Amino acid sequence: MTRPADSRLLALSSFFLIAALYVVGVVSHEVLRHIIQTAPVWPTVILGFRDSRWSKWTAMPCFICWLLLMSLIWLFLLGWSHLISGTFSPTEIAMTIVVGAASILGIATGIRMRSGTSTVVAIAVFLLTLAVQVVALRLSFLPGIAHD
Repeated sequence: MTRPADSRLLALSSFFLIAALYVVGVVSHEVLRHIIQTAPVWPTVILGFRDSRWSKWTAMPCFICWLLLMSLIWLFLLGWSHLISGTFSPTEIAMTIVVGAASILGIATGIRMRSGTSTVVAIAVFLLTLAVQVVALRLSFLPGIAHD
């Protein structure tokens, strides 16, 4: 079964991920975009602080997505990949480290957690959360939102 400390660690990791992305939103003048991008992460904050067995399954897909995105940004900054491009301020680069660290901590915590949920339902929650995160990322790049 889930230890309360693990659920709270997922909640805190999620909160720091959200906070770092809000900082990026402020410095890049794209607050609305980052509010939309982080909306799927909020259930983990709530469920984690309530010690819910579902916090693992809402957290993992979000942390995986964000770690993948941060990795692509780091590879771009190193000149090794151009799947993601752009100009990144020192603050934005620092926040990629915070988001990446929060994601790594969240994934490591999630891996060691035992949720006590049925496998089928856990997979369904994972896939639903993953879909919501991907849709939120896509929506955040629509013209009316991308340049708020």
